[in-house]
Amino acid sequence: MIGNREIFGVVLMRELLWRCAWKKVDWRKLLFLGVVMTIVGVLVPTYAFPYTVNMWFLSPPLAVSSYVSLNGSMQLREALTQERVQQFPPVSAASVLSPNTTVPSINKRAKIPRTRNSALKRRKKKSKENDESKVVLPPPRSPIPPRMQRFIWSLSPNDALIYAKREIEHAPVVIDDPYLSAPIFRNISVFKRSYELMETILKVFIYPDGDKPIFHQPHLYGIYASEGWFMKFMEASREFVSRDPEKAHLFYLPYSARQLEVAVYVPNSHNLRPLSIFMRDYANMIAAKYPYWNRTHGRDHFLVACHDWGPYALTMHEELTKNTMKALCNADVSEGIFTAGQDVSLPETTIRSPKRPLRNVGGGIRVSQRPILAFFAGNMHGRVRPTLLKYWHNKDDDMKIYGPLPIGISRKMTYVQHMKSSKYCICPMGYEVNSPRIVEAIYYECVPVIIADNFVLPFNEVLDWSAFSVVIAEKDIPKLKEILLAIPLRRYLTMLANLKTVQKHFLWNPRPLRYDLFHMILHSIWFSRLNHVQIPQS
Repeated sequence: MIGNREIFGVVLMRELLWRCAWKKVDWRKLLFLGVVMTIVGVLVPTYAFPYTVNMWFLSPPLAVSSYVSLNGSMQLREALTQERVQQFPPVSAASVLSPNTTVPSINKRAKIPRTRNSALKRRKKKSKENDESKVVLPPPRSPIPPRMQRFIWSLSPNDALIYAKREIEHAPVVIDDPYLSAPIFRNISVFKRSYELMETILKVFIYPDGDKPIFHQPHLYGIYASEGWFMKFMEASREFVSRDPEKAHLFYLPYSARQLEVAVYVPNSHNLRPLSIFMRDYANMIAAKYPYWNRTHGRDHFLVACHDWGPYALTMHEELTKNTMKALCNADVSEGIFTAGQDVSLPETTIRSPKRPLRNVGGGIRVSQRPILAFFAGNMHGRVRPTLLKYWHNKDDDMKIYGPLPIGISRKMTYVQHMKSSKYCICPMGYEVNSPRIVEAIYYECVPVIIADNFVLPFNEVLDWSAFSVVIAEKDIPKLKEILLAIPLRRYLTMLANLKTVQKHFLWNPRPLRYDLFHMILHSIWFSRLNHVQIPQS
């Protein structure tokens, strides 16, 4: 049945249409009136009612339970009211928003990035703490008696070196040191006494000449990072750096072979002559400007270069090539540039995050749970790696030997996980004799198997590499598995324990610590300098 309201609405609409059709109507006034009514219809509900328009006119359908008894209109109205109250709880007067009120939800949203940043900072701090927990702090330096300190200060640089060499020749015997492990050293007594004298005596003058980026700008990431980290710590050292060249025992040429390659080398030219000319001109400038080079013809000067081209950039200056002490990653004695006993083999370290140089260090799993006998993955270049793949790629389940690690395999087990799950990590030479895998194997607690003829191992003058690594001649690659299986388990466990002990000597700590990689490199240079000091017979 149609109600009175519906009939009245139909009559009113018909009357309105009749008047608009048969009588003259000002349509502009009618349109203006419609706009005004529309605006009023939108604004009045917004400011007059505590609920939004959607809540009044677009409310969702009410779900009324079927078992509610609705006998009569009064019961139905009460049930609908109760159901609406449950769906839309009443809003307090304090919650009514005015146009000038700050919306609380905006403030909450503004705090979200802060919360995320705080969580990120906590994760970074936790990661940094985990990295720092991997480092065993060395004991502090023993205090030097004032009388001994005054005596050393009274010596000239050359006399101080003579004194140090005599002291090392009569070094006291070290039986049990709480921090240094005797099995990994050739002679722990000589090393410890030499290191202590280095801390007491050594002063280095750094030439201020040279423009960035080739000079005084360390390169801190990638496989050539060693030269950059040494430069960074050397230039920041208050302990070893002297501003007075007259008091210096060594003179540092602070250039980066990696930065030289980027700045001077013409890509794809295969011409290293411009690099060699640049270094020749630099050495001639130092010799002309300062008297210290000509005094010893460069024998008390040193440089540090990890790039493969480091040795080849020196060949156009005879004294730079033959006399200067060179700390080189490319320590190949067969090429006539690196001289064993005079030059220093520099460890090649891969740094992926300069802010976290100790990332992923340690964590090798138990020997009984390592399923892989030997592992290698890398690009195919040089003379050794193709031979390695020829004999061992897909030839034996115990020997995981690849070219670049296949994507399908790396998704199941990453490169680092492969090293930590292997008993031995194969470290073949690439284009040059050096390889970053040697230090990576030390970091990940996997005994390195070094295959590179004519390669002088890092810190070979003090470390006994046979205690924690295996060196195999290139001609013995076909017998690789036979050689590894012939190593008794007890000897392997001893090598693994020594490897964990030697690890601290190959770490780039965020700040230098005694006996770490920075100090080991500096000690090798110091030790080389002492070996060439002549002691008067009198």
